[in-house]
Amino acid sequence: MSPVDYEKEHPVPAYGYAARDTSGHLSPFTFSRRATGETDVAFKITHCGICHSDLHFMKNEWGNASYPAVPGHELVGIVTEVGSKVTKYKDGDRVGVGCMVQSCQSCTSCADNLENYCPGMILTYGSNNLDGTMTYGGYSNFMVCDEHFIIRIPDNLPFDGTAPLLCAGITVYSPLKYYGLDKPGMHVGVVGLGGLGHMAVKFAKAMGLKVTIVSTSPNKKAEAMERLGADAFLVSRDTEQMQAAMGTMDGIIDTVSAYHAIIPLLALLKTNGKVVLVGAPEKPLELPAFSVIMGRKLVGGSCIGGIKETQEMIDFAAKHDITADVEVIPIDYVNTAIERLVKSDVKYRFVIDIADTLKP
Repeated sequence: MSPVDYEKEHPVPAYGYAARDTSGHLSPFTFSRRATGETDVAFKITHCGICHSDLHFMKNEWGNASYPAVPGHELVGIVTEVGSKVTKYKDGDRVGVGCMVQSCQSCTSCADNLENYCPGMILTYGSNNLDGTMTYGGYSNFMVCDEHFIIRIPDNLPFDGTAPLLCAGITVYSPLKYYGLDKPGMHVGVVGLGGLGHMAVKFAKAMGLKVTIVSTSPNKKAEAMERLGADAFLVSRDTEQMQAAMGTMDGIIDTVSAYHAIIPLLALLKTNGKVVLVGAPEKPLELPAFSVIMGRKLVGGSCIGGIKETQEMIDFAAKHDITADVEVIPIDYVNTAIERLVKSDVKYRFVIDIADTLKP
């Protein structure tokens, strides 16, 4: 793969907000995007969600950051131009882009509609693009993307509440489907009630599942059950509550990105139960062998989803009126929002109003 070229100028001027160093501080940034190619779709970004991954990347907490970084991989908007060979979209269509903008489209994963597991997957921001330039994300005024990686947004879904579905939504929908935890009547636990967790509750309930929230925060119980519709709530630090729930769950979606104990979660599972990790702690989790051997239990993982499944998720959300709970903010509030996100001070996802607040 060729070195990343930060200086190459594309023909179309663009602007957004970028981080320049590990402070993660975002400020106005002028750059350029490529002209709309034969199979490309260009669209005006109206809204972009703020994902916890954005924070990790901006601060180089995963050690893979490149600067300047324009974050954002939950972006939606309206098509303004399509290439001559584009067949799926036209001007004025409502569309979105999630975590990836390209893959090799020739490997086994791509053939199986699992572009998210392609070794050549190109991320929406912070990746080396096909032409050697850096990819820039959705904290910006518009996007150009190959039509294969464009998601159609149904008319009944509002842009602001839909943007987070392109990462948070597919991140929890995919493991529920793949690991067979989508059968009505099943009992699924959701660990953590944040951006991912609240989406897991909504999708699981729409699938007809019994849902128990597992959280360190007792003060989240009323909202989890009364507003989100969870069936039960466990305080993970309450040993009596956890012991009473042992052996009751078919599966668990673990959304926590901080280091935490996984052994108590395995104890909640029935025989053949599954804990699926979708959060990404910086440090390895401890997993003694007997915790999985005794009960033939599984610890698995899942990373977003392929394009076909992401469209399926969006269509499912439209059918069941599922959107993220969001706090819409202007772009000049983004650094404060990041500070609040660190403190988990949001219910449950910040979304930037790009169309009305991002000006050159």
